[in-house]
Amino acid sequence: MGGGLFVIPLLGFLFNFDQQLAQGTALAMVIPNTTVALWQYARRTSMDLRLAAVLGASALPFTFAGAHFATHMASAPLRRAFAIFLVALAAYYVWHSLRALSRPEAQRSHLWPAAIPIGAVGGALSGLFSTGGAVFAVPVVAALFRVSQVVAQGMGLALVGPGTLVNLATYAVAGDVAWKTGLGLAIGGTLSIGWGVRLARHLPERLLRGMFAVIAIYSAVALWLRA
Repeated sequence: MGGGLFVIPLLGFLFNFDQQLAQGTALAMVIPNTTVALWQYARRTSMDLRLAAVLGASALPFTFAGAHFATHMASAPLRRAFAIFLVALAAYYVWHSLRALSRPEAQRSHLWPAAIPIGAVGGALSGLFSTGGAVFAVPVVAALFRVSQVVAQGMGLALVGPGTLVNLATYAVAGDVAWKTGLGLAIGGTLSIGWGVRLARHLPERLLRGMFAVIAIYSAVALWLRA
């Protein structure tokens, strides 16, 4: 997760895309990347498939609602809202990375009904910003269900996975997808995603959180400067 956060500001600066076009085009990369990454995480980690299914199903209708709203609002306010959202996420991840890591042995999978509102909020964010749902879900899932950072990242991918096609279709109907650029992003992302998953499994959790915070801050600053 997080590739779209890195790509969206670059599409604005390098290709002069407005916010909706950048988000919609990034989705062309997100779909194959999410599919491959989710398969890798499911194969290599101890993901709870019931939690994953609940997250994905509850996110689906809210993803459509968020995407529909995003494609009908002005570009500058959407870009600023995205930047503020990223700053909040970065602050949380910095704070979380400085905390002492706890490693409880028992996952709290019995709390699976709580995945429904998490999926709903994550789906709405995914539709609104095209990449925000998994980013929001990871710290919440990790804290609530007592899973590791790597497992929580797989759960975040499960949340956005089913809704990515709906998300892309909504942006495409609004004319907010540059297909040639998106195809290039998809090819590049798919070629590198397996390496990223393998690396994530061997990096310390605190470092993973810190790395994500850096990416989020970079994206927020880039978006705000362009706003």
